[in-house]
Order: sequence, then C-alpha cells, then structure tokens
Amino acid sequence: MAYLGPRLGPSRVFLSGVSALRLLSSAGMDDMGLAMSRSSLERLEFDNVALKKLPLDPSEEQGVRQVKGACFSRVTPQPLTKPRFVAVSHQALALLGLDGEEVVNDPLGPEYLSGSKVMLGSEPAAHCYCGHQFGQFAGQLGDGAACYLGEVKVPSGQDPELLRENPSGRWEIQVKGAGLTPYSRQADGRKVLRSSIREFLCSEAMFFLGVPTTRAGSVVTSDSRVIRDVYYNGHARHERCSVVLRIAPTFIRFGSFEIFKPADEFTGRQGPSYGRDEIRGQMMDYVIEMFYPEIQQNYPDRVERNVAFFREVVLRTARLVAQWQCVGFCHGVLNTDNMSILGLTLDYGPYGFMDRFDPDFICNASDNSGRYSYQAQPAICRWNLVKLAEALAPELPPDRAEAVLEEYLDLYNRFYLENMRKKLGLLKKEDPEDEIMITKLLQTMHNTGADFTNTFRSLSLISCPTEENSEGEEDSVKKATDLLIEQCASLEELKAANKPTMEPRELAMLLSMAQSNPTLFQMISDRATIARQLERLSKLKDLMETTQEELKTKQAEDWTSWITQYRKRLARELEGQSDVQAVQEERVRVMDSTNPRVILRNYIAQNAIEAAENGDFSEVQRVLKVLEKPFSSQPGLELPAWVGGGGTSAEGERDEGEEQEQEAATSMARNPVPYDSKPPAWAHEICVT
Repeated sequence: MAYLGPRLGPSRVFLSGVSALRLLSSAGMDDMGLAMSRSSLERLEFDNVALKKLPLDPSEEQGVRQVKGACFSRVTPQPLTKPRFVAVSHQALALLGLDGEEVVNDPLGPEYLSGSKVMLGSEPAAHCYCGHQFGQFAGQLGDGAACYLGEVKVPSGQDPELLRENPSGRWEIQVKGAGLTPYSRQADGRKVLRSSIREFLCSEAMFFLGVPTTRAGSVVTSDSRVIRDVYYNGHARHERCSVVLRIAPTFIRFGSFEIFKPADEFTGRQGPSYGRDEIRGQMMDYVIEMFYPEIQQNYPDRVERNVAFFREVVLRTARLVAQWQCVGFCHGVLNTDNMSILGLTLDYGPYGFMDRFDPDFICNASDNSGRYSYQAQPAICRWNLVKLAEALAPELPPDRAEAVLEEYLDLYNRFYLENMRKKLGLLKKEDPEDEIMITKLLQTMHNTGADFTNTFRSLSLISCPTEENSEGEEDSVKKATDLLIEQCASLEELKAANKPTMEPRELAMLLSMAQSNPTLFQMISDRATIARQLERLSKLKDLMETTQEELKTKQAEDWTSWITQYRKRLARELEGQSDVQAVQEERVRVMDSTNPRVILRNYIAQNAIEAAENGDFSEVQRVLKVLEKPFSSQPGLELPAWVGGGGTSAEGERDEGEEQEQEAATSMARNPVPYDSKPPAWAHEICVT
C-alpha cells in the first residue's frame, strides 16, 4: 500500500499608530519606558537577508505582470476592515519571542498580523516562482496571496531543538491573504475564513504530530468581504477576508528554481528568468549558506557542495513523505511549487487526513485522475525531485543528480519501516518478515474499511503473549478481534465508499472510446482512472449481494488471521529479555506516543469553520488545544464546545451583528461525536477542492 517495493534599497514603511514623537529621540525621554509601552510586535527585530542576498524586482508597477530577473517584488499589503483575531498559537508565536496572551490583548495585534499595518523593519514582498502543476509546467506562479513581511531574528534563549533545522538565526514571517501581488493572476490575493482556519489548524496539528512543517502563528478575520463560488457550481456568496500568519526558516520551494526553465516541450511556457543562470547560482549560495551551513563548510568544491545539498533535500523529502504516510496525511496538491527546499510540509490547501483506510484516497475533489492520491505521494515526491534536479542544472550535473535520485527509494522505505515498526511496537528486533506483516495489516484495514488512525491507536491494547498471561490464546485473539471490529466500516458505509464517481453512461462511453478512438480517449481520461471505476463497480456488486452479518463474519476472520500473526511477532520481541514487564511497558509507551489519539479530520475542521462563520471562534481555539496534545486524553476536551448548550466558551469571541445564516448553524444541530471517534455519517459529504 504505502510501502514502495522495488518499483535593496530602503523600503517605504508607514508606521500607523506610532506617533512622530516616538520616532524622534529627545534628551528628556526615558527610552526604556518608551520601549516597554510599545506593542510587542513593534519591538520585533528584523534582518531581511533574503532581500539583500537575492535579486529584487526594480519595478514598482502595480498589477499582475511577468517578473524577469528577480526573486522578489515589493508589494503593499491591503488593509482589512475591522481585523480581529480568530485564534493564535502561543507556541508558534513564541518562536518570534512573542507572548501569545500579550499579542491577543494588543489592540494593534490583528492589524500587524494581517498586514493591515506594517511593522517597523518589515519589508513586504512577494516571492517569484514557477511550478509543474498536475504534471504540466505552468510558467510563472509566485506568491499570489502570500506576502513576505521579513525575517525576525531568533530571540535569545530559544530552545536549541527548535533551531536544529533552522540554523539561519531568523524566522521568515508571511501573511497569507493580504491582497494583490504581481503574481495574483486572475485572483484577488485574498483568502477567506474557511481556508484560513484549515491552514492554521493543520500547520499546528502537523507540528504537534512531529511532522516537519511550516507554522501558523495566528488567523485574523475581518468585515472585508470577497465573493467566492465554493463548489464552482454558480452559487457564489460573500465571505469574510481572513489572513494567516505563517512562520518558517524560509518559504523557498522547488519551484523557486524553475524560474530559469527554458520553453517547456509540452506547454511552450518558460520561466520568466530564463537565461539568467547567474541568479540560479546566487539562490543556491543563499539557500546552502543560510540553511545548510554544515554542507557549505564541509565541501569547498562547488560541484561537490551542490551534490551534497541535493542529497540532503532528497533525504529530507523521503523522510517527510514517509511521515505523511504513517499518519494518513494526504497533501492534495503536490505540485513542485508546493515542495519545500527544507523538507517541510508547505501550503495547506485541499489536504485531508484519511479516515477509513483506502490506498486510493484522494482528498482533493479537483484531482480527477488521482495523481496526488495517498498511495501516489512517495512516487510523486520523487518525480518532483527529478524536476528540481533539472532546475538546478548545470550547477548540479545531471549524471550526479541521477545517482543521488537512485537513493530515494531505499531512503523512503527505511524511514517508512522505522516509523511503522514504532507504530506496531516492534522495538527489539528487525524481522525481515515485518514488511509482509505491515502490508497484510494495511490490506486487512482496506478490506474491512477500518479507520486508519483508531486502528493503529488500538494496537497497544492487544496483549503480548507471556507465560504469566492466564488468558488463553483463543480468548486473547477474540478480545483483540472484537476491539478492532469496532473500527471497521458497516455494510452501508462500504457501499457508499465503493460507489463509482462516474455516471454509468459516462463510464460506458469512455470504455467504448478507449477501443474505438484511443487518441481521443487519452486526451480526456486515462486507463488507471477507468480501472479504478471498474474495481469500484466490482466491489459494489459483491457488497450488494452481502448481508451485514456476513460482512462482520468476514471482517472477524480477516482480523483474527492478522492478529494471530501479530501476537506471534510480539512474542519474538520478548525472546532473550530478562525484564518482560519493562519491555511491555516500553512497547505501550512508544506506540501511544507514535499513534495519535486525535487528528484533524475534515469534520472537526468543518465544525470549527461553521461555528466561526457564525461568529463563534471558541471551537477553533478548542480544537487547537486538542491538537496540541494529539497523543493524550484531555479531560474536559472530549467534545465540541457547544455540546450541552455550552455555546461560546469564556475565551471565545462572537462577532457583533453577525448575520445568522441558517446553514452556519448546521454544526450545532448535528449529533456531536468525540474528537477521537470515527467520523459521523455526514462527514463523507464534505467536499474540499
């Protein structure tokens, strides 16, 4: 399943809200007292190295345009009307030396962290990059809604662990949704509440799951409105403009190096800086010196340095996607412009955490071909690395890049198996048959429609065979089987899951076309898509001829077979161990700190979004608290805030005069389920594009 077998000049800064007197020093002024009275956001120390080291667009022309020979363009963020906080991440803001409570209570906080006011030292800019989107080179893309504010110096005393993979000594901060840039194309540069909440929550959720990611410090909403057609069906509506504060060492991505690409043989598009090879060298120098200093120090030869850099990017990418697969995360839009040069999860759009295990899980409703499905992610990341290698040539010799790329599969498999062994509590021995057992586990989960997250979480409850265990083998296996059966799908759920997404007439037409006109067929579909539809039809036919009792019996047989094999493997873990109880306790501890109890399922995010759109931000804040401790039970935080008529919690905020749309209250009317449960029946109706 997930396993891949061998197969600068000074900027114009306007300091709204800061008096001219404050800017002028006078003999009688108490500088320290003044500093203490200022907003903590006005005390951030910027050092915007990227704008000093990389070419800056000299043009100040407004509007969308091609930007040649530059990596950044200066922009002016567009202010929001009545900006206000929806939520902040105290831990993310701490990276900047900020106290979250102080920021929340700062009257200027929402303005500064939405780009509505520009902080002293900030130099707003948009980054130019290109990208391969769904396999096709799209030409210039760039920050169409994101705005670089600058790089904040790391405060003294920051946890060294946080800096281990950020040796630059600075955190780049961005606001996403702050208005038009030269790269906005046909869009307006704005983001709305639902997409902003999803990015904010998932950025932080991934961090607390231990997955490398960009961070999100806050989400701000406003009274400014834009029109959006959510499902592209002609039913547009006004939505609130909202902004996320994003934090990372850098947001440079694979696509940043594609601005030099010559005309693409398929699309005819080329990078805006084609022919400016000296800039590619500048970018590589900047990235390696700032973010890979050990490589810079250890490889005096330029070619060897560049090869070592690419090898490290390959390693980090393989490690990242292995972690995605092990928590059931699907990115949704793995284009080259969404791949971080640091191996971070970047750009949270139509992502999704898998509920029922399905290797063909597609979280993005716009991905009709399944290019970015769950099981395709490891191979797609390698494809993107190939495109990065092409973009780095001739600084990175193609033959050397090809040799490094040969290492990817082994790296991915190694990281994946390491993670999976922890998830299964296999800590003392590495058995060659573990790969087969993992594959069989995933196949059993798929066949039974088992919930990915909850099944893994339940495995630590399966007892390990010992001489002291008075329970018979048959009873132990039955107890474990009953436990896992609870996480399996019902007959109706499996029928719904296997219903073809194509209408029968459309499928019949495409099958006929594949035979009669293969050329036309390849232009509008592909054989893999048709094969998936036919497989669904076949499974649905079998399910229609099955009863719930027959299904449950088959599910029990499948799980009994796997559990028997798993318990034998656990018994081998104890061989030669003097303290069996200590081994057992370590196994449970590692499993429960590797298999999350709670993930950001789509329905959890949707409940928070609908409450926020109705003016109640407490559910966003509550969900963030839950996600900050994904491996632990948190008494009092098992259910959404409104259960039991709670409404808005004490720390929540309700918009004054918020329009009470009936649809926005739907989450309140639904039967609530605990955050750690399987998704409710209505969750499958959620469509993310």
